[in-house]
Amino acid sequence: MRARLALLESVERDTEWTEILRLALLHAVAELGGLGGAVHLRRFPSRLQLVATSGLSPADARAWETLGEEGEQAPAEAVRQGCRVWKPHHRFGHAVGTAGGEGPPGSGLAVVPVLNGDRPVGALTVVTTGARPTPGHWDFLCAVSAWAQERTTAAPRSDGRRDSGRGGASGDVPDGSVWARERASRITALTAALAKACTCQDVVDALAQNVLPAVAGSGHFLLVHVVEDGRVHALGSRGVPGDVLHQVDGRPLLERDPVREAVVSGEPVLVRSMREYRARYPELVHCAEATGADAVVHLPLTATGHTFGVCVLGYERWDAALTSEETTLLTAVSALVAHALERARLYEAESTRSHALQRSLLPQGLPRLPECTAAAHYLPAGRGTAVGGDWYDVIPLSAGRVAFVIGDVMGHGLSEAVIMGRLRTAIRTLADLELPPDEIMSHLNGAMGELGQNPYVTCLYALYDSTDGRCSIVSAGHPPPAVVRPDGSVYFVDLVADPPLCAADPPFRTTELTVPAESLLVFYTDGLVRSAARPIDQGMSELKDLLRDAGRTDLDELGAHLMTELLPPGRSHADDSALLMARVHALAADHVASWPLPEDPQAAGQARGLVRRQLAAWRLDELTTTTELLVSELVGNVVRYATGPVRLRLLWGEELICEVSDGSLTMPRIRHAAETDEGGRGLQLVSTLSRSWGTRYTETGKSIWTAQPLPGPVGSTGS
Repeated sequence: MRARLALLESVERDTEWTEILRLALLHAVAELGGLGGAVHLRRFPSRLQLVATSGLSPADARAWETLGEEGEQAPAEAVRQGCRVWKPHHRFGHAVGTAGGEGPPGSGLAVVPVLNGDRPVGALTVVTTGARPTPGHWDFLCAVSAWAQERTTAAPRSDGRRDSGRGGASGDVPDGSVWARERASRITALTAALAKACTCQDVVDALAQNVLPAVAGSGHFLLVHVVEDGRVHALGSRGVPGDVLHQVDGRPLLERDPVREAVVSGEPVLVRSMREYRARYPELVHCAEATGADAVVHLPLTATGHTFGVCVLGYERWDAALTSEETTLLTAVSALVAHALERARLYEAESTRSHALQRSLLPQGLPRLPECTAAAHYLPAGRGTAVGGDWYDVIPLSAGRVAFVIGDVMGHGLSEAVIMGRLRTAIRTLADLELPPDEIMSHLNGAMGELGQNPYVTCLYALYDSTDGRCSIVSAGHPPPAVVRPDGSVYFVDLVADPPLCAADPPFRTTELTVPAESLLVFYTDGLVRSAARPIDQGMSELKDLLRDAGRTDLDELGAHLMTELLPPGRSHADDSALLMARVHALAADHVASWPLPEDPQAAGQARGLVRRQLAAWRLDELTTTTELLVSELVGNVVRYATGPVRLRLLWGEELICEVSDGSLTMPRIRHAAETDEGGRGLQLVSTLSRSWGTRYTETGKSIWTAQPLPGPVGSTGS
């Protein structure tokens, strides 16, 4: 505790007030072993404004951004009463009031007021993981709060302007003190960098930039270890040769081991020369010598009462003995680093789980279909644990048709990912029912209303028929797809667009167009073409220019090129981006045969003759007997139970499709016929003779189809 206060006292007096508050909060969270924290100040009459955070998710920070002084939240209570407040079993979140939610047992909010004289002007809050803070913890929080107020050079007033603080003058560092100005500046920078660190590599980078040069001479290398199951694992490094890192990563702890000593004692372990290292740790000296350093410091990493690792600093020389002031500095630094690393490890683990969830909700691979060649790319918004709600899908359907789906659930988080997963499942189920695109979107709109959350969701469903090139598109507030014709010309489909799901009033309207074979359909979410610096019209224009050069480029390469050009690496992106591309193929005209049939009992015999002659022309004679049986049953049922007009169609693709259409909307179903029944076994026969079968609604009625595998490679001839 004294080490932390001493470290805070080293902060330069002309440091900005926002940085002062951030440093105070970071040390408070680290001292209590908390999950995070926040500082609120009275910026407006009767309102508390969030001015600093540490370790909080964006959603939690938004929930606590502004608090009423008369509210039930712990910071408001501390300001009203002017005293410390402890609320067990609470954390930041959305569940209690406007903010605050149930936390794990034993967790809570520890709050102390920020005072201006005797008047409370704000609150410092720490989200704890243990029991009620000890008296020593409360004393530390009060001391940190007082330090922050004393060091504030221009604290905000309630009217939004600034008042001069009591301790705003810049002071000189006392002669002979180890807290030199340069070192204090580096430690201040380290503290600020650790407060922003999200990953273990961020922590390592902050250490390398601010600690190696700040302590005892010229820094040479940095290595951060964690100890798990009796082994040492490297979390990150700087300046360590690759072969050395390979040797030390995963090595077992030894009896004579500086890492073991630091973990067991909880104190820094300093080795001032390789001669000393050789004498103390002979089994590890070859690794130490290979780094090129002469002196090595091992700092224990302790957080929430548990020492879980060691930070190793290597120096080419050690300029002086390790003084008590230097020990204090290293102890305080290692505690800050430990807290930052623990938070970063939790963040990375959660990020890994979140992105695994995201990947599991998206297609694991796009199907290989004769109707199209497809590729997709997905880029989440920046780094973080929040999963997004963008999705895409390619759904094979009957009779040479395929559906392309793309959608966007606005926002980031588990709830958005769950909604996305439910929508994708719902669309696949509706598509398998072979419903028209407008009915699918209407059913989806109704399902969204039943979720009860009313999220903002856009979706586009496109149905492509390879037999005639027709493409039927329904959009619920989604950007229009681009079409790249075989000649290289590009245009965006002029959609009849409806509002987003939950905001639309069905029925949805359908846009119909004919797409030439080998055209490229490009579907995307708005994150690809819109950003804070680029309106969507400009982004679509840039996408159009890039697609003009697409030609016959491999789709995976084209997708990577589009993502790189429109979303340059290294820039932060506020929204997820999904891209789905499909080069559509047509079923050859001589592989399609269609005939009208009369509405009388002779239709079945006529259908058998048409099938026999067509399969002979296609050299598919091996399928003739089975196909005749199938068409006899299908046409017979239509003549017996349905109404005209009746039409027979054969499609020769990767399998043989036999399709019978009529004007009735009544769907057939399989039933179990009794032994004494004279009928009722037709669809059982159809199911037995075909690989698959199904029904779908058409513009004039319905169609029943069967699919049979081809006997083997055959030549093509005209019909």
